[in-house]
Amino acid sequence: MWGDTMKIIKFTPKYRDDLIFMVLEAKNALKRIPTLNPDLLDIDEYYFNKGDMFWIAIDENDRVIGSIGCNIENNSAVLHRLYVKHNMKRQGIGSELLKTAENFAKMRQCEIIKLHLGEKETYFESRFFYSGHGYVYDDSDHMSKTIYC
Repeated sequence: MWGDTMKIIKFTPKYRDDLIFMVLEAKNALKRIPTLNPDLLDIDEYYFNKGDMFWIAIDENDRVIGSIGCNIENNSAVLHRLYVKHNMKRQGIGSELLKTAENFAKMRQCEIIKLHLGEKETYFESRFFYSGHGYVYDDSDHMSKTIYC
């Protein structure tokens, strides 16, 4: 379970290759052709330079075991790249990453958090995960959650 040996930190370039490996491995475990989204190749440009955030979860060996990004658009937060290492799911890592992003959105005085779910056949687990955290469907591929500061 999530514990003292694991922590969530702001992404730094030191973890770039390990993050990429973890995401590709997670996609492979979902039987997807492992490809990289452009934002993962330049987190500074897609997140930090815009005042947004990207976090990683690291284990006791300083290895990346999870990630999440959050962009702010007007009064909304948009979540991206919530991944957990495939053999470490259901240990609370995803929930802690989500809570971190939600707290950031609240701090930035957002009223709503939005996300895109991805293909239904591939990312079916995410649909249950987000529903369990209070997110509701906007349409078949998007969910959102109203937050209050």
